[in-house]
Amino acid sequence: MQVLNVYRILTTFTILKKLIIISIVLFGLMFTSFAQNKIAASNGEPCAKLIKYYPNPATTAINFEFIQGYDKSFSLQLFNFMGKKVLEINTLSQLTNLSLNNFYRGVYIFRLSDKNGNVIDSGKFQVVR
Repeated sequence: MQVLNVYRILTTFTILKKLIIISIVLFGLMFTSFAQNKIAASNGEPCAKLIKYYPNPATTAINFEFIQGYDKSFSLQLFNFMGKKVLEINTLSQLTNLSLNNFYRGVYIFRLSDKNGNVIDSGKFQVVR
């Protein structure tokens, strides 16, 4: 009886592990498609990065600074590595400093979107403690 219960637990754990891996892979594919959805320049070619972020890895705070193309209607969404949105900033300035006091250690993904919701820049950063 106990052997059967242990077998069920191990089987359930294996299935959950595979589902988590599949979720991460699918999210990675979705994130890749977001990253390729950049605003095109007038000649039809994609623009270079609009925003730089530093320090990376970060401990207590991270800065998001516009290199070019700043528009105060842009929004910034932050996701943890599992794909859950942890923060959205709708009022960006030329240099936005974000405190990481409420962030857990790990990898985070950001998306910069225009007022229509189109993703125009994205990247990832790491929080270390």
